[in-house]
Amino acid sequence: MFLCATAVYAMAAPVGYRILGEVTEHPSFATLPVYIGILTCFSLVHIITLLWDPQLRQTPPRRRRIVAAWSTGYGSAAVLMIVFFLLAELHGPADPLRFNTAFADDPMVLLFLAVFLSTLTSGTLNTFRQCRRVKLEDPQLNHSLRAFALAMLGVFGYVVCNAPAIVLAALGNHTLDTVGVYGSTFGVIGTVIMCYGLSGSAVVAWVRERHDFRALQPLWDLVVAGVDQDLAYSKRAARSRRPIVNVTFHWHRRVIEISDGIRALRPWVSSAPVEAVYRLNDQRAAAGVGPWAPLATPRLEAAATAAALRDAARGLQKARRARGAHSSWGQLEPADAPVVPLPDEDTPAGQERHRLLRVAKALSHPIVVAALQECEGAPAGGAASAGVKESSQATVTAECVVDRPAGPVAQERQ
Repeated sequence: MFLCATAVYAMAAPVGYRILGEVTEHPSFATLPVYIGILTCFSLVHIITLLWDPQLRQTPPRRRRIVAAWSTGYGSAAVLMIVFFLLAELHGPADPLRFNTAFADDPMVLLFLAVFLSTLTSGTLNTFRQCRRVKLEDPQLNHSLRAFALAMLGVFGYVVCNAPAIVLAALGNHTLDTVGVYGSTFGVIGTVIMCYGLSGSAVVAWVRERHDFRALQPLWDLVVAGVDQDLAYSKRAARSRRPIVNVTFHWHRRVIEISDGIRALRPWVSSAPVEAVYRLNDQRAAAGVGPWAPLATPRLEAAATAAALRDAARGLQKARRARGAHSSWGQLEPADAPVVPLPDEDTPAGQERHRLLRVAKALSHPIVVAALQECEGAPAGGAASAGVKESSQATVTAECVVDRPAGPVAQERQ
């Protein structure tokens, strides 16, 4: 569609209009592809809104019939315009902005313009009605529909300005010729808004994904860079912090890397920081005062997960220091121990993005810091203090450890 709009404006520009006229030996010939291109652009927008309609999507046969009917109508209008234009007798210099009124006295041109304006009117008003009626679940697509509706009103302004000017010009009165020229301004405004509606959602999604990519950086540093950089897609990807191209690909790669890093940390996870977060939140809710407000369930689970991951990373780093291993995770083999389930780890794949973002934002939350400080004095033992197998001896104690019973996941593992 952008290619079509670009071609229309390239042909409608004075240079493009003149070149087409010289090539075809008909000074006004560019008007035909320009007007057909205009109809093509706005008919595509109309078809898109029909395909987006959730009610029509529930009845595919009806949707196919409606789309086929409108497509046939637009195609028939283009054929009639070609026939009438080729039958017209166009002589004299060409002025692309005044074509509608300059040749309105020719019956074939008048029929050509009648088909063009009537089809444009029908298409724009029906598209406007469709955009106002349809409600989608995706807010970005709803935003695009509102932009399309506004664009259709702008294009209809072109019809409102040109229709009376053409009628008067056909009767020999050129008083409103300038009004018809101003109508092109409405067409330009409508086209710009339409292009924004088409690209706006993509641009907003691109900006949001770049923002979310940066928001995940602290969590990536904790569970990937701080655990095993071999989990990264590549060294270049590991250094990429603000991607500009292939943002969606980098974003999905980052989510996969973080998930792998969390899985690598699982043997070092203790239930102590999780319990500490829940306990501190309950105490804060009961007291009613404090440096932070009580957290709702999604944020509370994210804070508990963040505390567990920070504590597990500290345990791993302490084990490495004790062993003298500073390279990869693979050099450490934590002792066999029950696996502690992380809060909300059974999140559906479609919601994992939001879960990881909440965890990343919670890493520096005061309740997480307080929970880790509380755990520092906990007695040693349990899986979080899992040692490194080394000649059948020497276990390394993590900074936050408690004895905990084996849960369902652990029992399954055993």
